[in-house]
Amino acid sequence: MSSMSAPDTPTRRWTRHLPLAAILLVAGLGFLLLRDTLTFETLRANREALTAFRDAHFLLMALGFALAYVAIVAFSLPGAAVASVTGGFLFGLWAGTALNVAAATIGAVLIFLAARAGLGRTVAQRLETSEGTLKRVKDGLRDNEVNVLLVLRLVPVVPFFVANLLPALVGVSFRNFLWTTAVGIIPGALVFTSIGVGLGEVFDRGESPDLSLLWAPHVIGPILGLAALAALPIVVKAMRGREGL
Repeated sequence: MSSMSAPDTPTRRWTRHLPLAAILLVAGLGFLLLRDTLTFETLRANREALTAFRDAHFLLMALGFALAYVAIVAFSLPGAAVASVTGGFLFGLWAGTALNVAAATIGAVLIFLAARAGLGRTVAQRLETSEGTLKRVKDGLRDNEVNVLLVLRLVPVVPFFVANLLPALVGVSFRNFLWTTAVGIIPGALVFTSIGVGLGEVFDRGESPDLSLLWAPHVIGPILGLAALAALPIVVKAMRGREGL
């Protein structure tokens, strides 16, 4: 006996939007209430307590840090850069990078799933029946899905929330979203985590970390090179398509 899915009633359609609505609500509240809390000054003031707890309960600290980072990303709270640097400060380059990448990926996945369940499902259904220019854009995205996702992650000017939301709205593969997120954020995570490794010395000098390091030519150059490499197949396919016209 075949099972039948429940009808897609107006109430069900409305409830699908609740997860994304909750994320947006918490994001707004977080911006108002936490923008002056999740800062390097807060980290400086609590550095001794944090390092002492880490030394006494390393695994518990790592778990607590990862959960806090997931919440920051999932709810788009202020302080993501501070969290990334804190990972390096507390856990070193390699463990800090692993925790940063894992937590940021999980947070990104939560946004993606929340958006795809509601607004993304509606938009994707409309794209499926679209024609003309919109259909060509949709088909082009599907043909180059992995490359587009990698470019979104590697180009630093694309806000992280946007890079999580847009793929859900256009119906990209969850598997491709997951692995391109995990891989694509590694270069940036390495930069921010490495800043955190030397954060103790920066605090000792009474200074704040310089996040502009990301834009230094020797740092941004290789990252943009990776982005260009990811975009190359898209350009090649487009040129071949024009030649075939």
